[in-house]
Amino acid sequence: MFISPAFAQASGGLAEGGFGLLPIIFVMVIFYFLLIRPQQKRAKQHKEMLGALRRGDKIITSGGLTGSIVKVVDDSETVEVEIAKDVKVHIVRSMIADIQNKTEPVKKK
Repeated sequence: MFISPAFAQASGGLAEGGFGLLPIIFVMVIFYFLLIRPQQKRAKQHKEMLGALRRGDKIITSGGLTGSIVKVVDDSETVEVEIAKDVKVHIVRSMIADIQNKTEPVKKK
């Protein structure tokens, strides 16, 4: 009665419609550059490291075991690791966390 209908409907439609999504998009961009992208980089480096495993490399597993690689089969999911003298175990490649000492490649004759 005291407020006209035209005045009551003009409640800033542009401010909510166009700029309401801007903070959400900004947060998503920040998450991408601070969380997702570095994680993808780390995963790529880990995959390259696992592809370059050779016999004789000293490794550390994600469980904390250390040992020396005895046998690597390229199309196999596991590698054979010697963790003590005459104690050999098969370890899944993805559980290898780091390579301590990298051996030189075998020279072809």
